[in-house]
Amino acid sequence: MSSWTFSQRAQKLTSSAIREILKVTERPEVISFAGGLPSPDTFPVERLREHAQRVLTEAPTPALQYGPTEGYMALREWIAAKHGASPANVLVTTGSQQGLDLLGKVLIDAGSRVLVETPTYLGALQAFSLCEPQFVSVPSDDEGPITSELTPAFTKDARFLYCLPNFQNPTGRRIALERRQALARIASDSLLVLEDDPYGALSYRGDTLPTLQSLNPDGVVYMGSFSKVLAPGLRVGFLIAPEGLHRKLVQAKQAADLHTPSFTQRIVYEAIKDGFLDTHVPTIRKLYAERCSAMLAAMERHFPADVHWNRPEGGMFIWVRLPPTIDSGVLLGKAIAENVAFVPGAPFFANDPQANTLRLSFVTVPPERIEKGIAILGELLHREVE
Repeated sequence: MSSWTFSQRAQKLTSSAIREILKVTERPEVISFAGGLPSPDTFPVERLREHAQRVLTEAPTPALQYGPTEGYMALREWIAAKHGASPANVLVTTGSQQGLDLLGKVLIDAGSRVLVETPTYLGALQAFSLCEPQFVSVPSDDEGPITSELTPAFTKDARFLYCLPNFQNPTGRRIALERRQALARIASDSLLVLEDDPYGALSYRGDTLPTLQSLNPDGVVYMGSFSKVLAPGLRVGFLIAPEGLHRKLVQAKQAADLHTPSFTQRIVYEAIKDGFLDTHVPTIRKLYAERCSAMLAAMERHFPADVHWNRPEGGMFIWVRLPPTIDSGVLLGKAIAENVAFVPGAPFFANDPQANTLRLSFVTVPPERIEKGIAILGELLHREVE
């Protein structure tokens, strides 16, 4: 028995439900719709190898040396130009998950009110929970948070509203233009908005809606990542924040890791600086759209009539609502016994978890295995509703 004394904060730590499920999905016979992982078929391996070699040949010392906390200036300038911001407001992070951690540290005190969508990204709940906030769930529908609910009385004393406007994890929904404009106005008044946007480039039609940050730079913190458009193993993300907040985030990052690795930052910049993403991202969209269509068609064939789901226009996820009598956590155990995995929906709710929901991810599974896995899951659901 250990004699260590953990802090009260550490004692409240829990493992990610998704990460625990992924341990099961490592078995090759398991058809996994669980992980929110980008398809390795989209990784530009040869290009990254070429530019890693170039960085080590042309700039080995700065690539392998300590660097500035704010990030590699050329990369910050590229990010700023793309998002209509100043490089002075850009902070390169070690994955966008670090951005969540830093924002929690500088904005949340124990008991602080933090507003989140219903449901919301599990990783954000996990990151913010370390700071012991009081989560307040914002009523939401298929178009995201219902902005009419964000009255001054509702938002009073809230440190921020966290949301994912584009193809949200877990629901796949996209916030409509009118609501984006309303959120930007709310941020202008009294409420800081954290805009997490890892999936914005993954619209199947290639269309985009304005970011909240572009509508209100002073009231919105924008979080982006290269994980979904290049490769997650590079661990390069970024924040765009108003000046005063940016300065405090830099200080928090200095205490966390000094800076994001110089080597991977330079690889990312060399790989993207000549417009590579303009031709690469459409190939990702095409692959994901095809696999999404394959899953939706299989669900139409195999799922019971009283099971409902969204039809995403981009991203990596389909959100499923089961009859209220079915607990997706219990269903998962039965599915794993049949070598199929998914993520139960309950952990994505900050309050009042809905056990009759689940998330399916289709991007890493080829169509023939999608068909097989959905057929198995459909048979299990038919047994549950009979």
